[in-house]
Formats: sequence, C-alpha cells, structure tokens
Amino acid sequence: MNGNFAPAPGGGVALRLDAGEVAILRSLVSQLMGLVEPPETHDDPLARAVGISASAATPADPVLARLFPDAYPEDPEAAGEFRRYTEGQLREGKRADAAVVLETANPGEAVLDAEQARAWLRSLNDVRLALGVRLEVTEDTHEEIARMSEDDPRYPVFVTYDWLTFLQDSLVRALW
Repeated sequence: MNGNFAPAPGGGVALRLDAGEVAILRSLVSQLMGLVEPPETHDDPLARAVGISASAATPADPVLARLFPDAYPEDPEAAGEFRRYTEGQLREGKRADAAVVLETANPGEAVLDAEQARAWLRSLNDVRLALGVRLEVTEDTHEEIARMSEDDPRYPVFVTYDWLTFLQDSLVRALW
C-alpha cells in the first residue's frame, strides 16, 4: 500500500490511492457510517427536529463509547444530559465526514480542498479509533506488528491499522 497525501500546488491536498487502498477505505468508512447511525430520538417532534436524543446512557458498545465519550466522567447525570443534547449532532458530523471520504476516495490522483482534507482527517481518526478499540491496540502494538508472522490471521487487520496510521500522519503533514 502506498496511499499518500502531499500539499497540492495552489492549495489543498493531493492524494494518491490505488484501487486496493480505495476498496479498503470505502469498506471501513462504510462500516463506520453504519456504526454511527443517528440514535433514537424522542416522539416529541420538536425534540426530534433539534436532535435531542431519547437516550442519555453511555453506549454499551466500547467503540461507540470511545467515539462518543462522556463529557463529565465524574458526573453521570451531567454527562447524560450533555449526551442527550450533543450526540445526535456529533453522529451527523461523523457521517458527513465519512460521506466526504466516500465521495472523494477514488483510484489515482485527486486534489482535496482544505475542508475536504479536514473531513478526511476526522474520518480517518474515527476509523482508527474504532479499529483500535476492536483490536485492543496499546502502545506496544507497533512492536507486536513488527514481530507478527504474515501467517497470523490477525496480520492483515493490524497491517491495515498501521497503514491507516501512516495515511493519517501523511495527511497531517500535508495540512501543516
């Protein structure tokens, strides 16, 4: 895999991906979109219109709990109220960022404007967080990947996580 970002002449960020990289990104980002579907809303039309969630509970799924952490970990009541009023918008933002990736991830070269590049950065971060939780990534994971046999059934997923890390780093460097 050789996906890479670089500053683009005239502004924005140039991106180069091959067909395999695009397929992997599209799959992972599509899964993320499904995972962050908007939560159940109230039956109250006004609450539904402004995005107030019916649930104030911390998500049971560890990935969702990582993507939508409690704002006030020491105060469950305040955390729940904050969640009710913000989580719907946060989910929509993550879905919008993922949609930008799905719309702009194509084989070959492309140029992203600054806002598209920032959407990519946020979405790559979310995909890495989700995958990292599922893989139970720690500070020692990079060393574990280096020692891992290519025959290990976990190898492709860990290498994908490592590639996403490289891709995100490449984008950060291109933006700044």
